[in-house]
Amino acid sequence: MRSQNFYTYAFFNTPDFPVDLPSGNLGELFLINGKNISAVVEPGISLESSQNDDEQVIKMVLAHDRVICELSRQMTVLPLRFGTYFISEDTLLNHIESHAQEYQDKLNNIQGKNEYTLKVIPQKVEELAKASGTNGRDYFLAKKQYYEQQKSFFAAQNQEKSYLINLITETYQSSAIVQDHADEVRFHLLVDRQNKALLLEQVLSLQQKCPHWTLILGEPLPPYHFI
Repeated sequence: MRSQNFYTYAFFNTPDFPVDLPSGNLGELFLINGKNISAVVEPGISLESSQNDDEQVIKMVLAHDRVICELSRQMTVLPLRFGTYFISEDTLLNHIESHAQEYQDKLNNIQGKNEYTLKVIPQKVEELAKASGTNGRDYFLAKKQYYEQQKSFFAAQNQEKSYLINLITETYQSSAIVQDHADEVRFHLLVDRQNKALLLEQVLSLQQKCPHWTLILGEPLPPYHFI
C-alpha cells in the first residue's frame, strides 16, 4: 500500500478496539495507525480524473460525509476536508507524527460531542390586499395602519434576533459559531452527546420567546466547524 494515493477521511485516537469500517467511495477502507493518532484511508483514488465530472464529484462528496458520519457513531473523529489525500503511507505517517499534538488537542476539545446546526429563519409580514368595494380613503387608512404594523413587526424581529445571538453566544461561548446571512441566521453548536434533550428544551423555549422567527434544529453531525 506504499505506492498509491491515500484518500484520507478522518483522524482519531489510535483505537484499542476493533473498528467497523464502512465501505468507501470505490472500495475497501483501511486503518493506518500512527503512535497515538490513526487515519482512515481509501487507497488508489485520483481526484484529478473526476474533477470535470460533476456527477462523480457529488457522489464522492456524499461518500466522504457518509464515511465520517458512520465512523463518528463509534468514536470521536477529526473529520478532514473533502479532497484530502497523501501520496504514500510514509507521507501520511510523517504528517500525523509532525502534527500529533495539534490533532490530540483538537480531539480532546471535541471528545464526546456532536455538532448541531440551528437555522433561524425570519417570518414574513403579510401583504396588504385591497378589499373589493373599499373606497380610496378607507384603503389609504388601512395602508397607513399596515405600514405602522410592519414597522413594529421588523423592530420586534430585530430585537429578537439580537436576543438570540447574545443568549446563544453567552451560553455556548467558544462552542458556538454564528453565521448571519440576509435570509437566515445559522448557529453551529458543539454539544455534549448526553445534553441533546437539554438542547431541544432550549430551542423550544427560544421559539416561544421569538415568535417572529422560525427555529429549525438539525440532526447531530460530526464537528465539522470546530476542527
